Parts: sequence; C-alpha cells; structure tokens
Amino acid sequence: MVSCSGWLAGVSEGIKSLSDGVLEHILGFLRAEEAVRTSVLARRWRHIWKSATVLRVGSCGPGKQEVEDLWSLVNHLLLLRGDSPLEKCSFTFYAHLNSHYDFSHINLWFWHVVMCKVHVLSLRMFGHGTDEPWLQLDNLPLISQHLRKLKLVGVQVHNSFLNFSNCPALEHLDLYNCELSSVNKIVSESLKRLIILSSMGCSDCRIRIYTPNVVSLRHGRFEGMTPILEGMPSLLEASVDIPGDLRWCPVFTNLKTLLLNGYWYVPDDFHALVCILEHSPILEKLTFELYL
Repeated sequence: MVSCSGWLAGVSEGIKSLSDGVLEHILGFLRAEEAVRTSVLARRWRHIWKSATVLRVGSCGPGKQEVEDLWSLVNHLLLLRGDSPLEKCSFTFYAHLNSHYDFSHINLWFWHVVMCKVHVLSLRMFGHGTDEPWLQLDNLPLISQHLRKLKLVGVQVHNSFLNFSNCPALEHLDLYNCELSSVNKIVSESLKRLIILSSMGCSDCRIRIYTPNVVSLRHGRFEGMTPILEGMPSLLEASVDIPGDLRWCPVFTNLKTLLLNGYWYVPDDFHALVCILEHSPILEKLTFELYL
C-alpha cells in the first residue's frame, strides 16, 4: 500500500514534469485571483500566471464580487502581464455599478485586453435593474486584427463601437440584453454568425445591419423599431422575430432554413407568409412557432 506522503510526492513529481504551456493551460480554468495565488506554490510557479493565455475576471456564481473589490487586483494583474497575448478573456459581473470609477475601470480592462491580441472576448453584466445606469463601453471604434468572437451581455454600446471594419478576423458577434438606442448601423464584412436577443433599440429610427457574409442569424425579443437587414446573400439559417415589418427584409438568396415565431402571425392574413416566401427563393425548410 502506498503511503499518503508517497502518493503526494508522486503527484508533486508529476506536476513538475509538466511543461510551462500545459501549466498555463490549466491556469486558464481558474479565476484571475485564483491563478495569481498559484505563484506561492513553488519558485517555478511564481511567474507562470503572467503568461497564461486565458483570463477570467469576476463571477456570476458563488463568491461573486463587487467591481470595486476587483480594482486593485485586475489593475496590477494587467500591469504585470504587460502585452502578453491572450487567447480568451471573459469579464463577468453580477453586481451593481457603484460609481463612475467602476465604468472607467471596466473600460480600461476591456480595451487593454483588446491590445493584448485577444481572440475570444466576452463582457457580461448580470442583474441590471430598470432604474440603474447601463454599463457603457466607450464610443470608440474597435480595432483588432486578431479578435474572432465577441460576446456582450447587459452592455450599452454606441455607433462607432459597432463598426467592425477594422476587425477583419471577427466572425461571431453575440449581443444579449444590450442597449443599442444610439446605434444606427452595425457593419462587418467578416461576420459569419450574428445573434441579437432581448436587446433595446431606438424607438424612432431603425438600425441598419450590413453583414453580407453572415451564414447564421438569430434576432428576437427586440424592443424598439425593427432593424433593417441589408443584403445577406450568404445566409443559410435564420431565426427571426420581425413583427409586422417584413417589408424591411432583404432577399435571402441562399437561405434554406427559417424559423418564424408566433408573434408575427395574424389569423386569416397570409401577406406576411407570402412576403417571406418572396424574399427566400430557395427556402427548403420553414418552421412556425405558434403560441396558442
């Protein structure tokens, strides 16, 4: 029988044999503060966390923290990391924004990781109350040759930010519960997948969406005037909620699969269905979700 001390020694030797790359990968599963704490395990671990390619800040589960509690940690962490490249970074908060400084710090962190050539970036703010200010991202154009996927939840963005002309690698954009009332156009020639769900637009103007290479589109539960979908010749699959505004749809020349929910349906009126069929010349599968 192997003693406890002998087993621990074996585990220790096994960990020592792992390459720095493997250890950096393991650290990517930890939250930022947990990854930093590994620096006290041994001399070899002292600086590994600085070059880990995955960074996770905050949490919406057990142990969630106020943004203010993370100021010092994240500021020093990013300073010590320098411009070490990142494969993935996620900011997740379930807390109230207590001051202007919360907004400033989150924006600072967001734009810093963009400069670190991050490939997959998410910023999620949960628990936003109706009478609370939105988490606003600076109205600056996003410029990155490396960003492939961007996910925003509970965030307010403006016009310049959603012009992705300077993000040639961006293929996935997810917007959930976002405030888009000051946005009049979303532009990207590289996007392949676009999701806009439970978000809020302007009540007296339409957002024009120019994403000609999108192959998958999900749009629903949108508050405000329905966006105008400009030419999407590459679209193959779509799930859309466009109540009463189908005349704003472009012709989907490659669309083969379409899901329509029940909110657009008017009994004994097939004009909407006719419009859909006219705008989808090679449609093969049409699914209705009717709420009875």
